[in-house]
Amino acid sequence: MRTCFLLTVLLATVALPAAAQDLGARIDARVAEIEEDVVAWRRDIHAHPELGNREFRTAEKVAEHLRSLGMEVRTEVGHTGVVGVLRGGRPGPVVALRADMDALPVTEQVDLPFASKETTIYNGTEVGVMHACGHDNHVAILMGAADVLASMQPDLPGTVLFIFQPAEEGAPAGEEGGADLMLREGAFDDPVPDAVFGLHVGVRPAHVGTVMVRPGPAMASSDGLRIVVRGKQTHGARPWGGVDPIVTAAQIVLGLQTIASRQVNVTKAPSIITVGSIHGGVRGNIIPDEVELVGTVRAFDTEMQRDIHRRIQETAEHIAAAAGAEAEVQIGLGYPVTVNDPALYEQMVPTLRRVAGAENVVEAELTTGAEDFSYFAQRAPGLYFFLGTAPEGADLEGLPLNHSPLFFVDEGVLPLGVRALAHLTVDYMQQ
Repeated sequence: MRTCFLLTVLLATVALPAAAQDLGARIDARVAEIEEDVVAWRRDIHAHPELGNREFRTAEKVAEHLRSLGMEVRTEVGHTGVVGVLRGGRPGPVVALRADMDALPVTEQVDLPFASKETTIYNGTEVGVMHACGHDNHVAILMGAADVLASMQPDLPGTVLFIFQPAEEGAPAGEEGGADLMLREGAFDDPVPDAVFGLHVGVRPAHVGTVMVRPGPAMASSDGLRIVVRGKQTHGARPWGGVDPIVTAAQIVLGLQTIASRQVNVTKAPSIITVGSIHGGVRGNIIPDEVELVGTVRAFDTEMQRDIHRRIQETAEHIAAAAGAEAEVQIGLGYPVTVNDPALYEQMVPTLRRVAGAENVVEAELTTGAEDFSYFAQRAPGLYFFLGTAPEGADLEGLPLNHSPLFFVDEGVLPLGVRALAHLTVDYMQQ
């Protein structure tokens, strides 16, 4: 397996210009030298996970590492975010690389010697804490890329901006956080990136070595939905004596489903409207005054996203009015659509094919999950890709994926992630 990997790298570099071959060879050599360090960083971070806006230990570890590499380092950007600046010895473009640092309120069930034993209080309840979305891998990979690129700083034709971001999974109640806050606090202001790259482990079942990427919309927008249906309380035996918000709410739930299936152009892009919570009433023989519906809205097209919001409001209000009730609709804007810049995709996907082997780079399916990398990609052309995490030969059927207490990442993904980010950076600069 090792021989095949080296042969793939050798054959892929033959067609590159001499300068690119030199830097590319140095990247691969350095990745091999620090692979054990990257694994150790990942295991340490995995064993000590921290929730969003509370990544104090992780941020300190990252900042210390970047300083040891001679970088300019800013801390406490967007609460616990860290920004490192590596200025190359030759002039060139600015490339931003991003990793998210936060864990989830999940109790780990994977039998590992470095499994998380951490607990904390979340929403008033004691919970386990786990890197159930793989962000520990993202941090270790970007720390590795920082080491690799810093090792060639005199010959680096440009500047690299290393973004270690908190709270991708959302800030605690009553707080702001994440990519949007980092940008508002100047993460992309000095220097200003010409392109931004990011990656995610897992998300789709695939073996280690697989790279999944697609041009254009890649991950959905994510908006919060809350509808309060107000009727008139009455006895359950005399429904005509009031206005039943429960029946009205049920009709609204069904009506919302016709938006995605019948009202918007399903050939343009998919969309999802989900009601995940219904609350109303206290006993079976009392029709209550009001019912609350809570859900989520997902879309892959910004214009369609706005149109769906309008249709949700009209649907809920008109159905309620027909029943003699009222509907108050609140839609909280969440993460935008994550869009891979088509021109950047065409420019850089050859690099991914060279790094992973052309047969291992496949077109990613649309992902209905959301990512606040989308904010970075609104400020600079972005490319976001996914890495398979399953051990070679593992059965992908029923594989536990991100956010599961059984989520497992084969550490073979780490050197591939480091190589991918480092090669993307250097290739972009030299092109």
